[in-house]
Amino acid sequence: MSRVLTLCTFLLLLTGCATSATKYNTNFDNVGVLRAAGAAPVKIGPISKQPGAKQDVDSISLRLGKLDSPYGTYTAYLQEALQQDFENARLLDANSLTEVSGVLLHNDVEAGVSTGTADVEARLRVAREGKVLYEQAKSAHVEWDSNFVAAIAVPRAQENYPKALQKLLGEFYKDPQFIAALKQ
Repeated sequence: MSRVLTLCTFLLLLTGCATSATKYNTNFDNVGVLRAAGAAPVKIGPISKQPGAKQDVDSISLRLGKLDSPYGTYTAYLQEALQQDFENARLLDANSLTEVSGVLLHNDVEAGVSTGTADVEARLRVAREGKVLYEQAKSAHVEWDSNFVAAIAVPRAQENYPKALQKLLGEFYKDPQFIAALKQ
């Protein structure tokens, strides 16, 4: 009987349930880079998935559960992140002729027993009146202290996922070619 109880306790510690990632919060260092760039306002276009990709970027498994996007999908999460960053930088204009759009290429979160990780990759495109001015892929990796106990590890994963997107978008905002395309 004690073995069964021990096994049940062990399984309970490992499992997770469906939970939602934390909503995106703008990284104001990123906003400062955008503001300092002297870029013209843009509109944020659609973020899509890569057709035929092996991984469904809109689905993240976390332990034995699932990490859902608070925006419905992770493509919508990336779109919301861009929207917030450009809005906070005062560079968002729904009527702009310049559009930032993209493809979410990779999206993964691991809540390991000692280290948690999030890996994201996206390709962003800047186009003006249909002419592509910039198109590149960038990726970001973040790590944090995790825990064997799911009740600790899962909330840490929830909290750290937005940091991966902040880091990913920061890679684009620091790219001189991306900024040059926004200025054209």
